[in-house]
Order: sequence, then C-alpha cells, then structure tokens
Amino acid sequence: MSERLRPADLAFLTTESARSPMHNATLEVFEPGAEGFDYERLLALIADRIAFVPRYRQRLRFVPGRLANPVWVDDDDFDLTYHVRRSALPRPGSMEQLRDLVARIMSRRLDRDRPLWEVYLVEGLEEGRFAILSKSHQILVDGVSTVDLGQVLLDVDPRPRDVVPDHWRPDREPSPPALLAGALTEVARNPGVLAETVRGNVEGLWRTAALVATSTLAVAGSVSNRRHAPETPLHAQLSEQRRFVTVRTELQDYRKVRRVHGGTVNDVIMATVAGAMRAWLMTRAEPVHGSRSLRAMVPMSVIDHELEPTSLGTQVTGHLVALPIGESSPVVRLHQVSYAFKAHKDTGKAVAADRLADIAGFAPTTFHALGSRVAASHARGFDLVVTNVPGPQFPLYAAGAPMLESYPVQPLLAGHALSIGVTSYDGGVFYGLNADRDAIADLDVLGHCVTEALAELVDSASDARPRAPRGRKRTDRGGTS
Repeated sequence: MSERLRPADLAFLTTESARSPMHNATLEVFEPGAEGFDYERLLALIADRIAFVPRYRQRLRFVPGRLANPVWVDDDDFDLTYHVRRSALPRPGSMEQLRDLVARIMSRRLDRDRPLWEVYLVEGLEEGRFAILSKSHQILVDGVSTVDLGQVLLDVDPRPRDVVPDHWRPDREPSPPALLAGALTEVARNPGVLAETVRGNVEGLWRTAALVATSTLAVAGSVSNRRHAPETPLHAQLSEQRRFVTVRTELQDYRKVRRVHGGTVNDVIMATVAGAMRAWLMTRAEPVHGSRSLRAMVPMSVIDHELEPTSLGTQVTGHLVALPIGESSPVVRLHQVSYAFKAHKDTGKAVAADRLADIAGFAPTTFHALGSRVAASHARGFDLVVTNVPGPQFPLYAAGAPMLESYPVQPLLAGHALSIGVTSYDGGVFYGLNADRDAIADLDVLGHCVTEALAELVDSASDARPRAPRGRKRTDRGGTS
C-alpha cells in the first residue's frame, strides 16, 4: 500500500507558491579526482546510491475529491537524466558567475508531476574545479523515512565503494478509482483520516493567510510609518527571483575567539551574524540604537529520550534568539549571544558539535533541510532564519573528487527577504546568503559585512588574554548546533 503524505507536509504544499518555493539546496565545490570527473561519473554515482533514498524515485498522486492526503507512488516513467542536469560557466568561471547561476536555479519551482529533486553538475570553474548543486523539496527530506540525497553521495575516502545491487522496478501506479476506493476504505476504518486531511489543508491555508498578512502589514507599515511597521528591510513581499552570495571563513578564527572570550563556536558564528547585520543596516542608514535587536529563528539539534528517536538519533527544535544589533562592542555582542543560548544548553538536551558530527550517517545537508522545516512550521514571530550545522573536520569525496567547500542554500519564507545557512567543514566555515532579488539588491554588501564582523571579533581576541578554562574540557569542533 502506498504511503500517504503527512498532514504537516501537506501544509508545506499548500503554502508553496511561485514567490515562496519550498525547496532546500546545497552548493558544493570540488577538485577533480585522480581519474577526473564528468557528467557520466555523477550520473553513475547517483544511480548507485539512489537505492538508499527510495523516495527520490517516487512522486505524489492526489486523491480525487481530496478525501485523503496525497500518496507517494513509484514513478513508472522515472528518468534519472531528467533530474541530473549538466550546466557550465564560460571558462574560467568565477564564484560570482556560479552564484548567479545558483540564484536562477533556486528561483524555479520543482515539477510536482515528477520526483521532487534536481542535481546540477556545473563545469568550467576556475582552476579546473566543478560544482554540484543539489535541490530537494522540503516534503522530501524529513530525516525519518528520507534523508537528503547529498547525504549518501559523499564518502570519507577517495576509494570507490562496492556497487550496491539495485533491482528496483516501479510498482504499478494506482488508477484514480483505486485511489478513491483506498481513501474511502481508509476513512471508513478510521474516520479521523478525513479530519486529519481537512486539518492539514486548513493549517496550510491559515499559514498562507498569516504569512500574506504579515507581508502586507510590513509593506503597508513601511509606507504609513505606523507602530506595526517593521524595523528592518528583512520583511517584504517577495518576487519570484533570488540573489545568492557565499562567504568562506576559517574555523581557526572562531576557535581563537572562543578560546579568549568563552562560549562555543556556534556563539561566535551567531555573534558574527549579529555584527554583520548591524554593519549592513548601517550602510542602509537604518537606525541601530542601543536596545535594538533582530529576532532570529535558529533551529537547534537536541536529543530527547522521551521522544521516539529519528533515524539520525536526533530531533530539531526551533529556538528564538535576539541578535543584539544595537550593541557596538563585538565582545559584548558575543557575551549577549552566549547568554541567549544558555537556556538551550541548560536543558541538558543540547547536542555538542563533535557528537552531532559523529552520528552515523550524519550530513549537514539533511540537518539544514530539517532546520528549514522547523522554521517554516513556525512561520511568524521572527525576522531572520539562521541554520548553523557543524560538519566533519576531515575531507569528503564524491566518486574520488575531494570536496573543498559546502554552502547551504536555505529557502525564503513568505514575507522574509533573507535566510542564512552556515556549515563548518574541514577547517572552513561556509556561509550561504539567500535573498529576494528585488528586496535586497545589496546582498554582496552583507557578504562583506560577514568577513568584517568576524575580523572585528578576531582583533578583539588578539588584544585580550585567554579566559581561564572552567569545568570540564571543551570538546566542540564547530559549536553547539
């Protein structure tokens, strides 16, 4: 029997629009391995690993009359070459050109008549490098029955794995009468199914209405200057186009700041975001008085033994943090951010970065996807979504090609013009800034502000004496996520 779409995922479908497509992506930059890398090698790699994520060969079928939630069915016309695509930049392609290409791809919705994912091989990067952009719908990656495809494509060494036997044949797709009969039978056995379906549709419609109202109030408020006017340009009615900026920094800088001023690497990253937002708003002549803050939704990983563990052994919860953009001192900002995260750490359920990165099957791509799901389920009450996921501090490979950089591309919620994803990996900390093209035309300025905010913190650590260690030795390798 086909698996039915969960009510929460149905709400994601209901709220999706051309202005707010609900897909996550990851941009990864590679050097060719000893044997080189091309489209055929990527196609073969995905063909070998797709058996680990069977949902990636399924599509949605809606039940006539909407008597029950849609069902996942095998795509009897599955074509891997449709989903795995080839693109190229004019050689030697720059990172700026790559970012522009990513922005265009992120602006397009996924085809609901097919499995909800795409992977792009981008050739022509300078120094002989190439990039892989993987893009998956939020309902595809739940961390329980399905993880992100990127999680199974990367290996810890360049040696080829044994080929996985895959004898997949699509099950016969149910006809509309069969879908209807199945729904009626299910409703007869469990009347709550119909109520659950209605609730999922209503929840999605309510969330859409709430987001539209928030966006409308934001724009109206900026014109009328009423009390409900937003204090930042981060709230706007979205267009259908995006901008994307990447920032690469070094993990050793965050560790230096942590060693001197205390806290975790995650605290330093969030303090960097706060400093960058402050500087960026100042370039726009926005007020940043002493008491001003931005409300950030920061999905956090937890282990809760009272709940059923997921296949990754973790849960992800939303955590609202006030980023102190009104504070001029970078050190004070850091201490304020550390205090804001203290409540999460004091629960005893927070997951240290080294423990999270060591979880079997862990990959940042899946955790960023889970974080965006959490943020979308909250929808209101914050200005900005920031997902920060610590990755492994050793190199990973795709069919022998070493991965150099990994940038998350988080979706924009309706009414929210900016999202920030951060991944630490193999000595680097990589920021992906995704924004609405019309609302934030100066996204590159914000990217520069990130590097300047980090430099400000590093300078403060250079002028100060290290704090004496307290309690047990700190072991986090990328902060608490």
